[in-house]
Amino acid sequence: MTKPLAPGATIGILGGGQLGRMLALAAARLGLKCHTYDPAVDAPAAQVSDAHTAAPYDDIAALTAFAQGCAVVTYEFENIPTAALDAIEGACPIHPGRKALATSQDRLTEKEFLSGLGLHVAPYADITSADDIRTAMADMGTAGILKTRRFGYDGKGQVRLKTADEAEEAFAQLNGAPAILEGMVPLMSEISVIAARATDGAVAAFDPGENVHKDGILDTTTVPANVPNRLKSDAVLTAGRILNALDYVGVIGVEFFVTPSGLVVNEIAPRVHNSGHWTQNGCAIDQFEQHIRAIAGWPLGDGSRHSNVRMENLIGDDIDRVPDLAAKGAALHLYGKAEARPGRKMAHVNFITGPAG
Repeated sequence: MTKPLAPGATIGILGGGQLGRMLALAAARLGLKCHTYDPAVDAPAAQVSDAHTAAPYDDIAALTAFAQGCAVVTYEFENIPTAALDAIEGACPIHPGRKALATSQDRLTEKEFLSGLGLHVAPYADITSADDIRTAMADMGTAGILKTRRFGYDGKGQVRLKTADEAEEAFAQLNGAPAILEGMVPLMSEISVIAARATDGAVAAFDPGENVHKDGILDTTTVPANVPNRLKSDAVLTAGRILNALDYVGVIGVEFFVTPSGLVVNEIAPRVHNSGHWTQNGCAIDQFEQHIRAIAGWPLGDGSRHSNVRMENLIGDDIDRVPDLAAKGAALHLYGKAEARPGRKMAHVNFITGPAG
């Protein structure tokens, strides 16, 4: 892709969940079409897209046909098979690029990448056995979290360890999957930065948000974050370094632990991010439009914040609160999912808490 997409061009989205849904809605506001690809016929993004392919991610013929009808392809989740990317890349560009995907798909690769940039990360070790856990905990001198290197999200694929005596049981819980042990850090709070990089290398970032998790799932994001301004600046600059190192195009989410000694990078997500949903009602240009602008080769928008916002996820049966929340003046964003299940993200709401200042 050598020039900006014209209105009417088609963007392909791998993944039909709520992030894909909101990307498609943002593209429509800009006069662009979206073709989603997801195994589910009734995927949330399919409900608002111009076209939808319901096929598995290993259906090379379907992926090739999908890509041939798109000017550019993006994605709303990281765990895309390499063969699928091969099929798509032969037909049209993929943004963000494969370096970002390869880095974020494996927690060990991600930690090594971040460390290689000179950024602070939690202590970590590659784990292939229970003995590795015991050795790593002795070296770190701290409790830790055992995580699968791949396919973990929203607290899944993780086991907390207080002592090395729990090594055998913890390793068994992950069914022998390649893993990483992360040492605990003196956590004060968690913040995240949503930032974007355009095809010409321009970078723009939204204000950092402060995150609170419940049962391993993001519960709320509040802006402005209650951290010193110098740490907010450090977080934004760090996100920019990561974007440039990955030669990135699109929006990225970068999560940080706030500790007494400064920021520790927790993880990166090469896509629009749950903790950026506040931008939909706190900024003129939200994270979804910013991503579409970037991958379409358009100039990035002004992501400055005009309001203070508290975003709250509605998980499972929380969706039953929608009528009450609507009466309280919350900005509602429902995902079109038919069935509420425990731990399933059904919607989010944004509360405007005052003007930015």
